[in-house]
Amino acid sequence: MKPPRVFISYSHDSAEHKGWVLDFATTLRNRGVDSVLDQWDLKPGDDLPHFMETELARSDFALMICTNRYVEKANAGEGGVGYEKMIMTSSLLQKIDSNKVIPIIRQGSGGQLPTFLGSKLYIDFSKDEDVEYSLDELLRTLLNSPLFESQE
Repeated sequence: MKPPRVFISYSHDSAEHKGWVLDFATTLRNRGVDSVLDQWDLKPGDDLPHFMETELARSDFALMICTNRYVEKANAGEGGVGYEKMIMTSSLLQKIDSNKVIPIIRQGSGGQLPTFLGSKLYIDFSKDEDVEYSLDELLRTLLNSPLFESQE
């Protein structure tokens, strides 16, 4: 079975946050998910918009790591986050399954999501002590291994 390919979108809030995202992506890779992350897959001189468009289209899922700053940037259309929002809401990806995008709440923002993700169910990674439960929920989704099977 081919591992699911996951594009990770996040804002570069701080060195600490970038480190958390790197650890998160590494954990996903160690647990059978092919994670696409700018910190691994981009180098100086690469075309950032091309990378985002290509990888969002190629990936099975897009994980949007929502911090307060990510939400601000997405809603204002700023930087790479704003560009990804534009890609996700454009006709370019209308053919993509709507379950492809999974919001991840990282800060204790009360479940705050960018407007364009407002109708989506999210997974809460805001409490470090609960990260294993959140990771289990995410991995079950990505690996199509639900906790309960429907009895239809």
